[in-house]
Amino acid sequence: MREKLQSEERLRPVDLARGHGLSTQAVRNYEEAGILPAADRTAHGYRTYTSLHAGALRAFLALVPGHGHRTATSIMHAVNEDAVDEAFRLIDESHAQLLDDRRTLQAVESALRDLGPTTAPHPAAAPHRAAAPGQAAASGPPSTGVFIGPLAQTLGIRPATLRKWERAGLVRPRRDPLTGYRVYDEADVRDARLAHQLRRGGYLLDRIAPLIAQVREAGGLEPLEAALCDWRGRLSARGRAMLAGAAALEAYLRTRG
Repeated sequence: MREKLQSEERLRPVDLARGHGLSTQAVRNYEEAGILPAADRTAHGYRTYTSLHAGALRAFLALVPGHGHRTATSIMHAVNEDAVDEAFRLIDESHAQLLDDRRTLQAVESALRDLGPTTAPHPAAAPHRAAAPGQAAASGPPSTGVFIGPLAQTLGIRPATLRKWERAGLVRPRRDPLTGYRVYDEADVRDARLAHQLRRGGYLLDRIAPLIAQVREAGGLEPLEAALCDWRGRLSARGRAMLAGAAALEAYLRTRG
């Protein structure tokens, strides 16, 4: 009876692959990565899998949408190495990141509500260059705005990032006529803050640029509401995917005993 049960439980790589829309090579790669337990071999060296391997594959594929491929791989590898506490730690980190992303979204929404004419961080006058001997001093008040260093420090990014955003069209600082330094006025600071928050939310530069362009054209922040709704939806979907992944992993853990 036991031999018959073992025979019925044997699965070929193609059997696992077909059931999940994968290639047989993908199944073999998953085994080599530690996502699946090591397979038994026939006398001729062919891999044979069991329902345990099928459960591992189901758990992995369920974990990926919520945790990402790399973390899901690490979770399964830890479980298959009997390092379950490490797997739980990785899961906790993902949940902590999701919570942080939710807080970031709330911060974005709060920032949008609070954005106004007084949001520029530490406005400072552009340095006034003294006139050369025999030349008249520059007339008019000195330029005001924020330079790249203080703005980058306020946002917690590098000046090189702001320069990259400028090349992508996210910010459009003017140049001080005396020094040639970049000067960010209130609208530039607003755009930089929005770009920074949207980047934290997972948006790529080529998706942020049209949003900021709409804000400029519309003269307000209303166009971002659709983006924020999409962001909220993606966070909710990720949270639900984590629940599905947890259920599949728990089933696999029970199978492992």
